[in-house]
Amino acid sequence: METVRVCVDAMGGDEEPSVVLQGIAAALAADGALEVLVAGPADIVEPFCREHDRAEALVAPEVITMEDDPIKAVMTKRKSSIVLACRAIKKGNAQGFFSAGSTGAVTAAATAYVTPFRYEQDGERRPVRPCITTAVPNAKDGLTVFADMGANPDVEPDDIVRFAQMASAYARVVCGIEHPSVGLLSNGTEEHKGSRFTQACFPLMAERVPGFAGNCEGTDLLSGRLDVIVSDGFAGNIALKATEGAAKYLLGELKGALMGSLKGKIAALLVKDALYAIKDKLSGDARGGAILLGLKGVVLIGHGATSVEAVKNGTLATARAVRAGLVDAVASSVDGIVA
Repeated sequence: METVRVCVDAMGGDEEPSVVLQGIAAALAADGALEVLVAGPADIVEPFCREHDRAEALVAPEVITMEDDPIKAVMTKRKSSIVLACRAIKKGNAQGFFSAGSTGAVTAAATAYVTPFRYEQDGERRPVRPCITTAVPNAKDGLTVFADMGANPDVEPDDIVRFAQMASAYARVVCGIEHPSVGLLSNGTEEHKGSRFTQACFPLMAERVPGFAGNCEGTDLLSGRLDVIVSDGFAGNIALKATEGAAKYLLGELKGALMGSLKGKIAALLVKDALYAIKDKLSGDARGGAILLGLKGVVLIGHGATSVEAVKNGTLATARAVRAGLVDAVASSVDGIVA
């Protein structure tokens, strides 16, 4: 197996750094060809790295918290774990980065230091807008790739085309979907449905996105009808959060109904394993997090309410994406990439 070097933010997430370190240790144990650059304050990362082979400390005395303004923090806390980790990719000291810290700060730092690809348009070289992408479980026991989840609230139709091209590359090389079908999130499946913006996107998608299957609705996020769904970051974030909220509500109502009576409690014992399996499937821990596509490096963002299992899987998912050649696949899939 190819040796891969991944940087992990020891200060990311709502839990103590010890939870992240345990997750890193579990990832190292699971992947004998994995090397981890552990970013964080010296008193936290150096003792851990002395005790673990294939772990090296990246001392970062500053920390960007969830309460910090993301862009301001990236500009002022240049010795933070997030900034130094992104700079490590740019310098070639790491091939990927995983953090369960501030999504805004990771996105800003990765855009500034890992840097996006550039494309040529109207004689100018412009940066690709990185999009936050994830694969959600669907009703057909597969995965549906969804982009953008919130990095770009305001975009142009050409950006949506690039999101679709990048997400399709992710579906192919990471999820193993050879010929992904692609949908444009709208308020109906008919071609004439949607806002002026989505109506402007439709013909461009039809012309430039292989596998484009037309408009789709929010229910298709989990239906399994499509392999890839794209939208602007504003609508995408709302759709994803609404879906997550509905799932949590239904699980809570089911738990309340089962635990509200003796018969229910007996039934709960009988279906306990199935309920835990559903909860694990929806939690996202198994998938590790969401990836930033469009950058010259692999950057994965985990859930803030992280766990040892989530850090382990996020670290391993980052390494898998590097080994799969995701960055090159994205670059070769987007129209007009020049650097």
